[in-house]
Amino acid sequence: MMKLTFLGTGTSTGVPVIGCPCEVCKSTDPRDHRFRTAALLESETTRILIDCGPDIRMQLLKVPFKKIDGVLLTHEHYDHTGGLDDLRPYCYAFGDLDIYANRQTVDTVYHNFPYCFQEHPYPGVPKFNMKVIEKHQPFHIGDIEVMPIEVMHDKLRILGYRFGSLAYITDMKEISDEELPYLKGVRTLVVNALRWEKPHHSHMLVDEAIAFSRRIGAEQTYLIHVTHQIGLYDEANRRLPEGFLFPYDGMEVTV
Repeated sequence: MMKLTFLGTGTSTGVPVIGCPCEVCKSTDPRDHRFRTAALLESETTRILIDCGPDIRMQLLKVPFKKIDGVLLTHEHYDHTGGLDDLRPYCYAFGDLDIYANRQTVDTVYHNFPYCFQEHPYPGVPKFNMKVIEKHQPFHIGDIEVMPIEVMHDKLRILGYRFGSLAYITDMKEISDEELPYLKGVRTLVVNALRWEKPHHSHMLVDEAIAFSRRIGAEQTYLIHVTHQIGLYDEANRRLPEGFLFPYDGMEVTV
């Protein structure tokens, strides 16, 4: 058994959006307030952070302070990597952090956080062990097996991850047939669904995410990386078919 905590379920702007007067952004329901997308996956002995955007400090303050055994990055965009420096307390308390990503994302982290990798770093900077991973090459973090799969974020090749019967995919627009065998048997799917209408060049809409889930045969699907245009929490979920849910920040599910 594993526990997945949705640390953030919002898109790159977060919700509420700065300056927006819509009913979602003005809502007092905490389920309508969405940090940038990130998650925490835990077994009895292992803890994995999935993505590390600019809200990560506030997100991690809401969960127990314990060792993180590895950080999985889906891709290099700021809303998924911009908070890496805020992981320094974990380095102070538990030692160097292992960061797993594809080559392009690793190179971007080197570029964006050069002070973490100098021969004589400034005292107090976080210490990361950057590990390049490849699609379809499984590896273990603690007792959790990780299978990277590749999806397309517009023209950018990014990674999704499978953990047993759980698959976690964000920022996907398309997926090739080559990847589908690596999703066979997935029962719980977490996947991006930006909004209901108005096609986007690099993200799936709700209907596209539903069709993808049904294509791979998932039993329960959680739709993440959503905008304020998704609507108020209860109303938006009433529009979904059975087996689909917009989670809220802080929601925990057992898989």
